[in-house]
Amino acid sequence: MSSNQTPPLIVANTVGLTGRWLDHAPRLKALTERGWKRSLTEVLPAVTSTCQATFLTGRHPDEHGIVANGWLFRDTMEVRFWQQSNRLLQAEPLYTTLRRQAHERGKDFRCAKLFWWFNQGADVALSVTPKPYYGADGNKVFGISGAPSALPRKLEEDLGPFPFATFWGPMAGLPATAWIARAAAEVVQRERPDLTLVYLPHLDYDPQRHGPSGTDMARVVGELDDAMVPLLNAAQSSGARLWILNEYGHRDVSRPLFPNRWLREAGLLTVRQGPFGETIDLFESRAVAVCDHQLCHLYVNSPNDIGRVVETIGTRAGLGRIVTGDERADLHLDHERSGEVVLLSEPDAWFAYPYWNDDRLAPDFARTVDIHRKIGFDPCEMFFDPELRWPKARAARRLLQKKLGFRTLFDVVPLDATLVRGSHGLPAEDPRDRPLLIGDGPAPDAGDSIPQTAVHELMLGALTSC
Repeated sequence: MSSNQTPPLIVANTVGLTGRWLDHAPRLKALTERGWKRSLTEVLPAVTSTCQATFLTGRHPDEHGIVANGWLFRDTMEVRFWQQSNRLLQAEPLYTTLRRQAHERGKDFRCAKLFWWFNQGADVALSVTPKPYYGADGNKVFGISGAPSALPRKLEEDLGPFPFATFWGPMAGLPATAWIARAAAEVVQRERPDLTLVYLPHLDYDPQRHGPSGTDMARVVGELDDAMVPLLNAAQSSGARLWILNEYGHRDVSRPLFPNRWLREAGLLTVRQGPFGETIDLFESRAVAVCDHQLCHLYVNSPNDIGRVVETIGTRAGLGRIVTGDERADLHLDHERSGEVVLLSEPDAWFAYPYWNDDRLAPDFARTVDIHRKIGFDPCEMFFDPELRWPKARAARRLLQKKLGFRTLFDVVPLDATLVRGSHGLPAEDPRDRPLLIGDGPAPDAGDSIPQTAVHELMLGALTSC
């Protein structure tokens, strides 16, 4: 494909940018004036892993299998979030299709996948993804990984170390997005891939911490617009088309919901006491809630208990909808990875994972950034605990203790879920809050709004229209 006349395509995922905020991004708005824009109707749940899987495959989660950011792996009875394996996709992704089609024509196709999910083992020529190193003593060292293995090293030599602490956690913010945008520009200019997929998460932080109404959106959107400059310049100098797409918009929330506590109160969830706090015994529990923003999967071990679970949950304030069995097909969530019961929250509520009733019995990982050990997404990880007098000093002390060889925890994360004022996962109620697809080149033959499932076909068409 590199030898034909189809221009390369850069697809930047600026998660959280909706039509309501576009005026604060003058460079990206100028792109719409030179090209086109459409709003996108979200898949359910409107969360990172599910939306990205839909963009890559053109399918709903009942076909591609990514029913949330995490789910219960029934064969091992483990809840796993933020898995990176490309093999989890149960429908063919765009880059595999394009590479196969190019090879059938005796041509080559090269894709660069930069910080998009399902990156490990993906059928791409170039990849970079966040991947810490884990020591046998429990230590963790930030790092990035990719293919070829020299690529991440070269990028860090040229741009400095990837600011991992600003990619997620209490310090999450602009530096990570700015670094990724510069790295993407380097890859576009040096490697000239046919397709570049790049994830820029800056708008996923403050609007989720404080809600859109509590965030200076003009400032944070302007910061994203500024960070895009290297990538905009690289697109222009390389003759590439640039598309901007988004997964979801954020909404204000005022109340967390605790379905695991509800199940525990009903005797359906079993907790094991231990030296490091309470943990859930998934083999002994009759039901467990895997919480992901405004959607929750309830896994029920016995069909005989589904009615009891629904009865236990059904009267709780803040619930928007309870769906079971074949009715899950209405949500495109009738899949073996889904819970037997699916919960949707009211627009101003979200699902929190905690299952303990006394913070003194919380597991030790609850107060840390630990995306793989928790049985749900935890937006509290974006805060320093306000009850700590000097939280950054505490974190620095913990870091020093680790460097000196002591076992310690970065226990700076609060347990108070009411601190969280923004969430997502449900379709937008106002069209202005829908995610966007912005691009140059020929406009898609569609109305003002298109489903996220259509993006795959549009990208495919843009890269095969000779």
